[in-house]
Amino acid sequence: MRGTMMDFPLTLPTILERAGKLFRKVEIVWRRPDRSIHRYTYANFYRRARQLAEALTRAGLKRGDRVATLMWNQPTHLEAYFGIPVAGGVIHTLNLRLHPDEIAFIAKHAGDRFLIVDDVLLPIYEKFRDRMPFERVFVAPFSGEPIPQGYESYEALLAQATGKFTYPKIDENDAVGMCFTSGTTGRAKGVVYSHRAIVLHSFAEGLVDTFAISHRETVLPAAPMFHANAWGIPYTAAMVGARLVLPGPHVDAESLLDLIESERVTTACGVPTVWIGALDALEKNPGRWKFASEVRLCCGGTAPSEALIRALDHHGLHMLHLWGMTETTPLATTGHLKSYMRDWPEDQRYAVRAKQGCPSPFVELRVMRGDGEMPWDGTSTGELEVRGPWVAASYYNSPESQDRWTADGWFRTGDIASIDEDGYVRIADRSKDLIKSGGEWISSVDLENALMGHPAVKEAAVVGVPHPKWQERPLAVVVLKDGANATPEELRGFLAGKFAKWQLPDAVVFEKEIPRTSVGKFLKAKLREQYSNWKWDA
Repeated sequence: MRGTMMDFPLTLPTILERAGKLFRKVEIVWRRPDRSIHRYTYANFYRRARQLAEALTRAGLKRGDRVATLMWNQPTHLEAYFGIPVAGGVIHTLNLRLHPDEIAFIAKHAGDRFLIVDDVLLPIYEKFRDRMPFERVFVAPFSGEPIPQGYESYEALLAQATGKFTYPKIDENDAVGMCFTSGTTGRAKGVVYSHRAIVLHSFAEGLVDTFAISHRETVLPAAPMFHANAWGIPYTAAMVGARLVLPGPHVDAESLLDLIESERVTTACGVPTVWIGALDALEKNPGRWKFASEVRLCCGGTAPSEALIRALDHHGLHMLHLWGMTETTPLATTGHLKSYMRDWPEDQRYAVRAKQGCPSPFVELRVMRGDGEMPWDGTSTGELEVRGPWVAASYYNSPESQDRWTADGWFRTGDIASIDEDGYVRIADRSKDLIKSGGEWISSVDLENALMGHPAVKEAAVVGVPHPKWQERPLAVVVLKDGANATPEELRGFLAGKFAKWQLPDAVVFEKEIPRTSVGKFLKAKLREQYSNWKWDA
C-alpha cells in the first residue's frame, strides 16, 4: 500500500518563491571593499535572482550548464546562488584563494561555460584567463565603481530581463551547484549538490538541535560562499527568512566583531582560526564590543580547543562545535548538550562541548577498523564513515577516487574518530596527520588543543617529523600571543600532566604565523615539508 501524499519536488524555486512572498521586508546587509555598509531586502534579492535566471536563459544557458562565480560574500553572489539553478543551470563557486593554475584546472574540469566575477577580483581572473576561455564573463560592480572597459556588465545582463520568466521543469535530483574539495593533497575533486540535497540540508540547519536558524535570527556567515556553499547558510536563511549579514572581503577579527555588535548578529559561522583571532581582539580591547545578547558561534573545519570555548563564553560568545565536509554539504554533526547533561559538573559539560557532537537527523555514522565496526564506547577508534541524503555518492568525473566509498555505500572520511555511548563523535585526527612513533599512534589534535590552553599560546600545530629511531616524533609549532613569553621546556611541562612522556613533543619551535589552507585550516603538509630535515638531539 502506498501513501496518498503529493509527489512534490524538493527544488530551489520553491524556496525562492517563499522568500519573495513571505520575507520581502527582511534585510540583507553587506559590507563593500571600502567598508561602507549597504542594505537591501529579500524583495530586491527575489526580483534580481529571477532577472538573472531569465537573462542567463536569454544568453543561451541550457539545462546543466555550469556558471562559475569568483566572488566574495555579498548579495550578487546570493543572487547567483539561486538565479543560476532556478534557470536549470549549475553554480560552480571558484575558490579565490587558490593558485591561479589550480583555479584554471578546476574550471576546466568542471566544464564551466560562463563566469560572474567581482570587479575587485579581476586581477585574480587576469592571471588565469588565457588558460580558461569562458564563453562570456560578467563583472559585478561590488566596489561601486564603473566596470572596466572590455568586460560585460552584470547589471547590463540583468537589465535584459523582461520579468516574464517561467521556471523550467526541474527534477529534485538535478544539480544545483559544484564545489571542489580543498585539494591539500593531490588535485581537488568536485562534489555536485542536488536540489533535493540542498533542500533537505536547509531543513536540517533550521532545527533547534543543529544551527537553529529561523526568521528571528540575524546570521553572519564568515565561512566563505566559495567553499561548501558557506555551509549552506544562504539557502537556509532564504528558506526561513533570516536576516543576513554578508561581510564581503573583511573577515578579520575586528571587522567581524564590529558587524556582530552593530548589526545585532545572533549566529555567526566560521573556522576556529577566525574565532581565535576574535578572542585575541577581545582580550586586547576590553570593553570595546558590547553584544546585545549571547551570540552563537557555529565552528567547524578543525576542532576548537576547550580553552577557546571556555574563554569565548566569558565574552558572551557561545561556541557550537560541529563537523562536516564538502562531501556532506557540509552539516553532519553538531555539539549541543543533551537535556540530562545540563546539571553535569562544568568540566564535564565543557568536555562534551569540545567533541564534534551528535549526527544530524538522517545522517548515519560508524567507526570502522579493518572489516569490523567499532562499538560506541568513546575509546575505540577507527576511520569515520558517513552516509545520508545530503552525502556525496561520488566525485564529479573522477572514477579513480571511487575507493573513497565502501561496497555498501558509506563514504570514507579519512578522519580517525570514536563515538561515545551518547552518540557524540570525537575526531582524534585526520588519518594523514596521525603521528606514528615507535609503533604507537599520537593524536596531533589532542596535543594542539592542550597547547592552546596555555595562557601564552595563541595558536599551535603539531606534526610528525621523521626520526632515525622512532619513525616519527611530534614537533610543535607555536604562535605566542602578543607580549607573551614561554619556553619549550615550560610548554612541555604544561603538557606533562595530560599526556604520557612518549606522547609529548620532542621539540617546540616558535613562529609568527602558521600556514593555512585556502579556507583557514592549518596547512600541516607545508609544516611537514618545512621541518622534514629537522635535526633531533642525539
